[in-house]
Amino acid sequence: MISRTVLEALGRAPLRFPLTAWPWRSLAYLLSGGGLAAAVYLTVAAVLAAPFGRTAGVLCSVLAIAFGAALAGPLERWRLGLVEPEAPLPPRDRRTYGYGAVSVLAVAWADLAVALVSLGIPGVLLLSPLQPTATSWEKVAGPIAGAMLLIVATYPIGAWAGVRGAVTRSVLAPEESELREVVRSRARLVDAFETERRRIERDLHDGAQQRLVALNVRLGLAALDVPAGSVAAKEIGEAHALAKEALAELRELIRNVHPQVLSERGLHAAVRDIAGRSPIPVDVDIELPGRLPAAAETTAFFVTSEALANVAKHSGAAHCRVRVRVKKGVLDVEVMDDGVGGADTEAGSGLTGLADRVAAADGRMFLSSPVGGPTRVRAEIPCRPSVLSASS
Repeated sequence: MISRTVLEALGRAPLRFPLTAWPWRSLAYLLSGGGLAAAVYLTVAAVLAAPFGRTAGVLCSVLAIAFGAALAGPLERWRLGLVEPEAPLPPRDRRTYGYGAVSVLAVAWADLAVALVSLGIPGVLLLSPLQPTATSWEKVAGPIAGAMLLIVATYPIGAWAGVRGAVTRSVLAPEESELREVVRSRARLVDAFETERRRIERDLHDGAQQRLVALNVRLGLAALDVPAGSVAAKEIGEAHALAKEALAELRELIRNVHPQVLSERGLHAAVRDIAGRSPIPVDVDIELPGRLPAAAETTAFFVTSEALANVAKHSGAAHCRVRVRVKKGVLDVEVMDDGVGGADTEAGSGLTGLADRVAAADGRMFLSSPVGGPTRVRAEIPCRPSVLSASS
């Protein structure tokens, strides 16, 4: 999954964090706020020191602080994009300018202090060879220790910037913060549901299916022990046929609950398997760098499965095409047919539930189905390859 905030980057890959762009973005975030506050108060100090008289100095100082506070509101909205780049905010209101005033008067000083303290200590050590009183040992060890502490400094800078960004978002867009928590809750429910599906699939495969297989074998053996053409042979033959039908239906149910081929061989094999069982000819064009995260594979499989089922039931198509690619950490799944078109998410075709499943995986689904065709269903699902090896 792509890290969308500095806190996510810290939590998901802490060892790689200093090698990413997030420390630089975090430092720019802290210095932009602290720089404005420092500029405002330096202006106030200069005004008060100028020979304007006490009343004029105080009035000019108040105006400088008010101007800085007015600038700080829009600045807070802009610089939030440095630590949460994909987080839109509602239009400006009084809350924006009020929080800007609080920031420039008080909180921005903490931003500046964290940046200066985190970088000051390693900076002094890095410059130790330039100090005339430094010994030979200090001139060698100082830069080494400074370089190591510079890497360590990325963590408090990133952590403080992430916390400040989260506070800013909660103040400027409290409803959006609640919505994001709802989205996270929905994703957790989907994960729990998928785990339960896998458990049911294992229970059916290892329990009920094995008993039905054993029943089929026993009925076949029993049919050999009774006279051919007898009433008992007829009854056993009918029971054997019913057991075979039940076993076939159970296997299809297990495949729909969670296909074993998806777990064992990945999305590449699972898509080809379901395309091969489609009553409509399907061209499969799939290129993957290897196994993908389980959530992305499962979502992509059910997108393909549901889309092909809709093609077979509703489209009247003679041909269908499935295309799967991974581009910049996003799994792109597209199913297109040459049918009559006119698909509608409100018409009970299963597309609404499919769109909900994709949204729960933090993805997006697009539908193009003009009357007369063609119909194109496309899903974009965030993911990261877990094994960078060629697909078989």
